Amino acid sequence: MIRQLQIDQTVAGQRLDLFLASHLLFDKSSETNLSRAEIQKLISRGQVTLNGTVTKPSARLKLHDRVDVQVLPARPTSLKAESIPLDILYEDADCLVVNKAAGIVVHPAAGRTGGTLVNALLHYCPVIFGVGDDLRPGIVHRLDKDTSGVMIVAKNQRVLRHLAGQFKARTVHKEYLALVRGKIAAEKGIIDQPIGRHRSDRKRMSSLYPLSKKRQAITEWGVEERFAFADTANSLRWFTLLRLTPRTGRTHQLRVHLTDLGFPLVGDPVYGKKTQLSATVVDSELGIARFSRQALHAEKLAVDHTSTGKRLVFTAPLPEDFASLLDKLRQRSLVSLDVSHAR
Repeated sequence: MIRQLQIDQTVAGQRLDLFLASHLLFDKSSETNLSRAEIQKLISRGQVTLNGTVTKPSARLKLHDRVDVQVLPARPTSLKAESIPLDILYEDADCLVVNKAAGIVVHPAAGRTGGTLVNALLHYCPVIFGVGDDLRPGIVHRLDKDTSGVMIVAKNQRVLRHLAGQFKARTVHKEYLALVRGKIAAEKGIIDQPIGRHRSDRKRMSSLYPLSKKRQAITEWGVEERFAFADTANSLRWFTLLRLTPRTGRTHQLRVHLTDLGFPLVGDPVYGKKTQLSATVVDSELGIARFSRQALHAEKLAVDHTSTGKRLVFTAPLPEDFASLLDKLRQRSLVSLDVSHAR
């Protein structure tokens, strides 16, 4: 099978190999994941021709040139499409936006080959097969397993590179809702603390005790609501709902920054473990003790559309568990008490 590509003014002047690497319009196969070196071999073997003639990878394209590509069989893959429900917020020819449920892993990894968001995406949208990394087709960014909210998925290589470029350039706008333990007195602030692997626990990240190799991490925060509850005769137990805007995207950034600031996320099994072990009667009565995941939701994502350039803003409603917990806090909070009594 031969695929023909016509060169228009937007790509005229490009090298042949770079053109193919950026467009990759093969049938639904993992050939869309070919490296530039592999594309150069394909051209050198005569499986790509320019105006019917075998040429070099460095050949410059001209307006109205014709590129013929011999489409090869798909590479074998261990990924399986699975019929897993998806909450789709938006879809067009370029991308798919989903509201990821808490508890689902984004992509397969060592020890986990199924039940992931990628498996669900391959069933719903097979065209993403081969777009990007073999085990992460279409994936532009990730959320932790137990973090819910907005994720955007690329449907072809061109869109993947464009969106990835926006994340790298930090032009993507993200907002999260987070419920933390404790009372944050200020209304807003910025956490500017580099993050690296924890020096004594390689499964965790830290801004207080990182290894020497660390990366810049910046998180803006603002208080949405505060909740106070009688804990003992002379003290209150506080919780604060925050809106977080990460300027960078480091592993576990929000969870680490909040914990190291002294306000761990409710339910965080890794970074809030100590506070979970010291849960009080208040935690049990409010359902805090039974909230078994970090109370973190990616509510908003804004990106520039690859084809139109239009700024698109996507919003994901709070999942039921998070929304129910907030409702209970609002109903029982001692909002009329003088906040100066807070411990």
